[in-house]
Amino acid sequence: MKTTTPFAELDVVWTAMPGALPALRADVGAVQLSQVCQCVRDDGGRLVSLWGEDRRNQDGFRLCVVLELGERLLVVEHPMHSDVPSYPDLSAIFPSAARLQRATFDLLGIRALGGDARPWLRHCAWAADTFPLRGGAVVAAGTPPREPYPFIPVEGDGVHEIAVGPVHAGTIEPGHFRFSVVGENVLRLEAHLGYTHKGIEKRLEGMTLADGIALAARVSGDSTIAFAWAYAMAAEALTDTPVPPRALALRALLLERERLANHLGDIGGIGNDAGLGFGLVQFSRLKEDLLRVNAEVWAARYPMDALMPGGVRADLTPDGAQRLLDSMASMETELRVLRDIYDNHAGLQDRFMGAGCVTPALAQQLGVVGLVARASGQAQDWRASLRMPPYAGSTVTPVVREDGDVAARVDVRFDEAFESLRLCRHFLATMPAGPIRAQLGQVRTGHLAVGGVEGWRGPVLVGLRASADGRIVRCHPHDPSWHNWPAIEHAIMGNIVPDFPLINKSFNLSYSGHDL
Repeated sequence: MKTTTPFAELDVVWTAMPGALPALRADVGAVQLSQVCQCVRDDGGRLVSLWGEDRRNQDGFRLCVVLELGERLLVVEHPMHSDVPSYPDLSAIFPSAARLQRATFDLLGIRALGGDARPWLRHCAWAADTFPLRGGAVVAAGTPPREPYPFIPVEGDGVHEIAVGPVHAGTIEPGHFRFSVVGENVLRLEAHLGYTHKGIEKRLEGMTLADGIALAARVSGDSTIAFAWAYAMAAEALTDTPVPPRALALRALLLERERLANHLGDIGGIGNDAGLGFGLVQFSRLKEDLLRVNAEVWAARYPMDALMPGGVRADLTPDGAQRLLDSMASMETELRVLRDIYDNHAGLQDRFMGAGCVTPALAQQLGVVGLVARASGQAQDWRASLRMPPYAGSTVTPVVREDGDVAARVDVRFDEAFESLRLCRHFLATMPAGPIRAQLGQVRTGHLAVGGVEGWRGPVLVGLRASADGRIVRCHPHDPSWHNWPAIEHAIMGNIVPDFPLINKSFNLSYSGHDL
């Protein structure tokens, strides 16, 4: 089915994509790629994801760009027929494209013409002329000579650098943070990530659609349901598989409990970083209670294998539903008491308010997403805007704050925790009867499919292409942290170095999901 977009003057032919996401796709040339992106930006849209493919056995290399505009996605594919593939730099239009472009070059050798050309994922773990995602690529054993990462220096009277990481004092994932400071005031922060690169995209190649979801669910352990659902949605779009309504409701129930668990953990962790150990203890207890109920109902504290393409693996029993309702009732009562303590704790609010500000204008400019965006005045939430089943009937209203500081990000978490409790009750009360899974249909060979949900951090997207025998040709999982890591570098400016752990925790971005 062909349709039109507001960009009729660009002479781009758009086709509706199958699946649960409202999406259009088009093949574009280099000039049209820039034009479409600029039009989306001018109309208030944003970049969702960007990745490359090696399709030299068919038509060369290909760049895939997913954009969000209003209540739908636009998927543009730019074919490149050269042995030295390149495309226009998009970072001047969408700043968050810069690191995605750098990672795409490291993995595939597709170069953005302009912008930042420094390596991002490579870390000298493979030779400069090796691109792991190219067909037939072999990563040689051994480590090439290591070169220092070219951080951008800051010069001036009294300026010095503080290097933090990549190995940290706590049991957390690795990332290097280079502070340029005068005294303890931060002039600039530059982060360098990629230390948790695991070769997930390469490992997914050749896996069956049925097996790939297990790896997708482990891209970032705190977002296992979000990634599994996005993957399953893409696989279902690729095979024209209708998902039973009961399975969709069970997926949403699991997703909201994942959101709730992470918000509880974060609120306690943020309080601890501001000196309130009591908050960490209480919220850790509430999160632990939630995880134990998960283990009772789904036989897993983190139900990484609860979803499957076509539906879910296990049904919810009446006793399980009642156990969920009982636990949520007591949790909500305690959550209200604890919020009152947080809101009225003068020392805590003094640390929260004004720390790590991302103004609404800066958030819009940088293209931040998810709860960080909503704390900075951006009413973004795929549950509300894309209105996919079963959220279409639940009237989700994005929780928005304007201040963009640590206090705002904590407030958003509290409000979203209460909203998740409401949604869980709604899905339990309106749970449809019927089957919980459907058999996958035949693969639409050569077609690109996308799936996505609003995870607890923000929009999680999976791009998927498969062969006729149901094996993955290309799979790209996209974490929202790609868009929010650069915002931390701005949020810390003007703050003091000791406030960085608090500000960083208030974002709580994924290293693992970002590095793949």
